[in-house]
Amino acid sequence: MATIDVLRSRSGECCELCGAKEDLEEVAVGPSSDGSAESSLIACRICHSGIANPLEIDANHWRCLTDSMWSEHDPVKVTAWRILNSLAEEGWTHELLDMLYLDENQLAWAKAGLPENGEDGLVHRDSNGAILSAGDSVTLIKDLPVKGANFTAKRGTAVRGISLVQDNAEHIEGRVNSQRIVILTQYVKKSN
Repeated sequence: MATIDVLRSRSGECCELCGAKEDLEEVAVGPSSDGSAESSLIACRICHSGIANPLEIDANHWRCLTDSMWSEHDPVKVTAWRILNSLAEEGWTHELLDMLYLDENQLAWAKAGLPENGEDGLVHRDSNGAILSAGDSVTLIKDLPVKGANFTAKRGTAVRGISLVQDNAEHIEGRVNSQRIVILTQYVKKSN
């Protein structure tokens, strides 16, 4: 049976990301997809065009990931994780990323398909020089007063699912005390 037929059967003739029924296309989920159903998904034309660059289409379209990120199929979960990370400036994506669970292999696959950290010349590094990637977890190494808020982020606080500030290698974003804040990379260390 052809991969597209397996995908159509698996998905019930629907886009595995948004549920649309028209203009379905097979999408290989790289970077090293073998073209099998285990490394591919089926997507409508809108989702397919947005997978490579999620910002090219209306961010609200991706709210469909609220449901599809729970898929039992790895290519769908990996693609949802990548898209949600690409939409880091949207407030609603952070809660989804906090809920989305990928095992070690799925997370490695998801990160391998992201553009290399530093393609634009920026490399985010923690206080020890370790390279940071979107989705990593870090620990604060110093008490940090949060400007505009009435609290101090305490040393030892774990910040999970960080996002990188694209135009500044010294800044990352993360959630502390249920509030999204910008953190200087010199005050964090990468968690294992």
